[in-house]
Amino acid sequence: MAEPASLTLAARLDNLAAFSAAVVAAARLHGLEESRLGAIELALEEALVNIFSHAFPEGDGEVTVTCMADENSRFVIRIEDDGPPFDLLAREAPDVTASLDERTPGGLGIHLIRQVMDTVTYARQHGRNVLTLIP
Repeated sequence: MAEPASLTLAARLDNLAAFSAAVVAAARLHGLEESRLGAIELALEEALVNIFSHAFPEGDGEVTVTCMADENSRFVIRIEDDGPPFDLLAREAPDVTASLDERTPGGLGIHLIRQVMDTVTYARQHGRNVLTLIP
């Protein structure tokens, strides 16, 4: 993958399939193994649904997803939005060993993203949330 591939769409659930298709196509172009594509789609979906639901519940914002190779030729997915600051990595990991009655709601999607990606980073840059996923 020589040039970054980028897609900007409204922050709405009906755009989830378009984001997913673009990222999977870029991952294939980069040469990622087919066995990794499910994990990539899962992490992308969890991240985007969080953004759509929490940052833009009315669907009034935009999200940009960019796929590129980093300096080590790793496939990188960068998700940007201009919603309120939210560092999902600052959230404490849920206790997945606790019974359902003892668990605090939320956080499982974030936990899942951390589990299926090799690297997950968050930054607030130029008034935007920037979530970077490296499978």
